[in-house]
Amino acid sequence: MAAPKEYRLHTLAWRELEEADVRYFTREYDISVEFLALAAISDAPHRWPKYLHGTRRLVMQRFPFSVVYLDDPELVTIVAIAHNKRKPGYWKDRV
Repeated sequence: MAAPKEYRLHTLAWRELEEADVRYFTREYDISVEFLALAAISDAPHRWPKYLHGTRRLVMQRFPFSVVYLDDPELVTIVAIAHNKRKPGYWKDRV
């Protein structure tokens, strides 16, 4: 099994994550921790399907969000924590 890749969040993705986490953290701590568990992507970045503009996307099951990311050879870059009701591809200028 390959070692997990390092990952980083785009500045605007970090802001989206914080805004979403504030909403869920105020309701239940366990949900917040689960929402922040982005390490799963770095463990197996090819696990989730290809999406728009050369990205991949993990659709969260318990939340109305998707994690949109670039899978480069050395690094996973999370470009958006996108609400599923928002216009697809609004984040394309980040890639």
